[in-house]
Amino acid sequence: MKLLLIGCTGFVGRELLPLLEAAGHELTIVSRSSAAKGRLQANPALAKSWLPETPLANALAEADAVVNLAGEPIAEQRWTPAQCELLRSSRINTTKFLAAAISTAASTNASPKLLISGSAIGFYGSSLVESFTESSPNATDFLGELCLEWEQAAAAIPASCRLVVLRTGIVLAADGGALGKMLPIFRAGFGGPIGSGRQWMSWIHRTDFCALIAMALSNPAYSGVYNATAPNPATMAQFCQNLGKALGRPSLLPVPGALLQLLLGDGASVVLEGQKVLPERLQKQGFNFQYGDLNGALAAATSSKQR
Repeated sequence: MKLLLIGCTGFVGRELLPLLEAAGHELTIVSRSSAAKGRLQANPALAKSWLPETPLANALAEADAVVNLAGEPIAEQRWTPAQCELLRSSRINTTKFLAAAISTAASTNASPKLLISGSAIGFYGSSLVESFTESSPNATDFLGELCLEWEQAAAAIPASCRLVVLRTGIVLAADGGALGKMLPIFRAGFGGPIGSGRQWMSWIHRTDFCALIAMALSNPAYSGVYNATAPNPATMAQFCQNLGKALGRPSLLPVPGALLQLLLGDGASVVLEGQKVLPERLQKQGFNFQYGDLNGALAAATSSKQR
């Protein structure tokens, strides 16, 4: 297939792009900062990037499918008004303009037949006791409303284009994301649970997340919203204990929630609060998780091959 890839140049892309190339797909990779070989330089969050006859619009017209994972990282900076606007625009504007461009291209029968669009488990809000499946409603906090609007923007594509929405949990790999930030601390023997340790972490190994995208591309039975999480979420305390075990290091020193709150403000809620999210639809469709349990996922992520 000819694929247009948006928001796939970073942490997930490092594994996703080689996987898709090995499967024989032809990739056009959108990058805001680089027009290197095989990459199309454009900012998809700007309406002018999608005007007719622009490189991005032309690439869309030639694509069989689009993978859109664009979005500024959620929990790396304080949620100032400017940062909140960036969190929204990088997701919602990109997806809104993409959906409009797909609709325009569909009128000439030159449009992709599949959109895989990102979302996040922040859709559900936080809880220590509830479990969330794809049928659970959105929360009414900042992240819940952001994810709802993000998904609504993707849903504006025409019926001729199959839509797959991935509500993604914490993606695990050693070279980035939450685990990448935790590893140096744990390897030094200073790791431990953040906050109370009782909050849920709904995670997925990056290999499984990339395999899910590849499966959605090739299998037309995949349609609608999926929780992109492993079937065995863990509490923060369990996660840290298992990570220490995988590294052969102690995991006894808790990180006070107040310290994280001081550094990240409202953004700390992503780490200090959590949600138990279950991949009900993936399990019903028989998706095969290579790393369905946390011990295996952390062992793989922290092995010498992954460092």
